[in-house]
Amino acid sequence: MKLVNFHGSEGIQAGVVREGGVEDLAASDLWQGPAPVALSDISALAAKIGAPASPLVPIESLRLAPVVVAPEKIICVGLNYRRHAVEANMPIPTTPVIFGKFANSLSASGNHIALPTVDFKYDYEAELGVIIGREARDVSVDRALDSVAGYCCANDLSARGTQLATSQWMIGKMFDGFLPLGPFLATTDDIPDPQALGIQCRVNGEIRQSSSTSDMIFSVAEIIAFLSRHATLKPGDVIITGTPEGVLMGHKTPIWLKPGDEVAIDIAGLGVLTNMLTTEEARS
Repeated sequence: MKLVNFHGSEGIQAGVVREGGVEDLAASDLWQGPAPVALSDISALAAKIGAPASPLVPIESLRLAPVVVAPEKIICVGLNYRRHAVEANMPIPTTPVIFGKFANSLSASGNHIALPTVDFKYDYEAELGVIIGREARDVSVDRALDSVAGYCCANDLSARGTQLATSQWMIGKMFDGFLPLGPFLATTDDIPDPQALGIQCRVNGEIRQSSSTSDMIFSVAEIIAFLSRHATLKPGDVIITGTPEGVLMGHKTPIWLKPGDEVAIDIAGLGVLTNMLTTEEARS
């Protein structure tokens, strides 16, 4: 099942993506409120869905919202693909490298994202986003995926000059809109194995990253188990799981992202997350 958040007459509304368009769940009286929801609610919703009970709307006609609108935590994993560690000339981590973003960084597919003048070394990072659907505390690796509501495309946009100016990465990651998520949330029944997904980043239609989540150093289940030993994961929490090789920072002579570039993140079964980059003046 694929769930989408969009801006409607009642604020942010939720829909289910069907063949031919999106069904507004509120109009169908199937579910009130935005995605994601707890796993038990998703299962109950799936059991209710039959033929569409309201007209379908083309997803292209909707102004999308992030698949999560109010997470308690946004947790990021750095250096989590083997070939990316090699291109960065860094040792393979033996413990997950963790940092965070804030809710101000959330954005949606189709949004324009402004590049502040504080830096110019702007980079893309195609990532698999994991959305928690059930509270998880000190879970085992074997049971970790039971806490997942679903998956989405993510782009951990980064300002490399700012990021590498200190030993802590977060300042270069926390800009407004620098974590687009979408276009939809695919529930776990659609993605039974998160470690077998092709993942790509395209800039202006040119492939820049092309890999598989099978190259992760720490699997999704291992990441969740590790994090849950340190903090309780709550429904709606977002985990982005690292990026594969091909980022601009790994190039000898990088041509950094600039206003006017279109960045598309494409993960098998999760649609295509697309954003246009703009200047701060264009945003205002």
